[in-house]
Amino acid sequence: MKKVFSYILGLTACSLYAQAQETVYPARPQQGLVFLKNATIHVGNGQVINGGTIGFNGGKIIAVGANVAIPMDDVKVFDLQGQHVYPGLIAPESSLGLTEVESVRATNDYEEVGEINPSVRSIVSYNTDSKVIATLRTNGILLAHAVPQGGLISGSSSVVQLDAWNWEDAAYKTDNGIHFYMPRLMARSNPFGSSAAGPSNDAVKAAMAKIDEVKAFFRAAKGYLAEAKHSETNLKYEAVKGLFDRSQKLFIHCDLVKELIVATDIAKEFGFDVVIVGGTDAWLITDVLKKQNIPVVLAQPHSLPVMADDDVDQPYKTAAQLQKAGILFCISNEGFWQQRNLPFNAGTAGAYGLSKEEALSAVTLNPAKILGIADKTGSLEVGKDANIVVSTGDILDMKSSVITRAYIQGREVSLEDKHKQLYERYKYKYDLK
Repeated sequence: MKKVFSYILGLTACSLYAQAQETVYPARPQQGLVFLKNATIHVGNGQVINGGTIGFNGGKIIAVGANVAIPMDDVKVFDLQGQHVYPGLIAPESSLGLTEVESVRATNDYEEVGEINPSVRSIVSYNTDSKVIATLRTNGILLAHAVPQGGLISGSSSVVQLDAWNWEDAAYKTDNGIHFYMPRLMARSNPFGSSAAGPSNDAVKAAMAKIDEVKAFFRAAKGYLAEAKHSETNLKYEAVKGLFDRSQKLFIHCDLVKELIVATDIAKEFGFDVVIVGGTDAWLITDVLKKQNIPVVLAQPHSLPVMADDDVDQPYKTAAQLQKAGILFCISNEGFWQQRNLPFNAGTAGAYGLSKEEALSAVTLNPAKILGIADKTGSLEVGKDANIVVSTGDILDMKSSVITRAYIQGREVSLEDKHKQLYERYKYKYDLK
């Protein structure tokens, strides 16, 4: 028995040692002035500065421009020799840090039992030790929106920065929104040949009943919050208080036109600050969305259209159509490990109607506006956090984008990740040059 125990202990120790070798520690706070010069600076708001310089101190940007004077003493200056400088990219609508291995239940902590759980906070489940996080930094993504899932009202989301010891350190903007996953309002085809009056139509009816259930919850919460005093505290009603005073946003996950119309009706009835998530058919009702000033977090464009009679490249074109209609939107990428491809999804939108700088804004300044953090990040402007990415080429192009430096709040963060470690490991094993 002692031999078995020693063997298990030895394996555990080896495992911990192997993991320890892969560990990258969060960077310490910025010390002293830092200037990056001779760079092509993409501000994030459409402006590009050739041969520019950006300086930051104490985690904040202090200078940006073509003719920035650099102090002579106590300053670190890096000559980028024409490399490109971008705002840190922002990944909206992600389960990053809430799941690690999809097939291993113990690593999944993104949903709770039940249909209506507004009091659930995703931020407290955020795992800063996730191996996936570093793979996002490698592609220039420095902030993410950790979103709960499951049920109808799944809880509150938070924005996190991707270099932290724990969730308290990672928190960039906590509990910024409540998430409502609208049931699909589409009659599904029945493979067993049931009549039109059968289960397929019942699915739409059941979905409408679920939507009515959510509306009833909000009406009850409104009545509860209007009371001066409560005989008992209702945590679920308390959790949506921010929706009624508009300090929080209601993120409604839906795609079809019928669902989008329901979302606009909810915004009208309750006066909520609503954001559409998914929005596959948003291009069909741009006038309605524009009139109600409802932004859209677009699902990733690398997908097929929902309806059979849509253009096959419709998902690629939707971003440009929303841009032309004057609707605030950003581009997302569902899941967690998939988020590393976010800049290249924006690049696809850039090839289908958006300009390069508009595509960049769709993953920097636009998501910052939608998530309520544009006062701190999303563009390279004086006074904002020094969330900065340096690339040898176009960050939206998979072939030319090579990230050489990244700063979160002025701290230079590691660009080491599991993928690079495995690459070096097997290059060494097979003696590849």
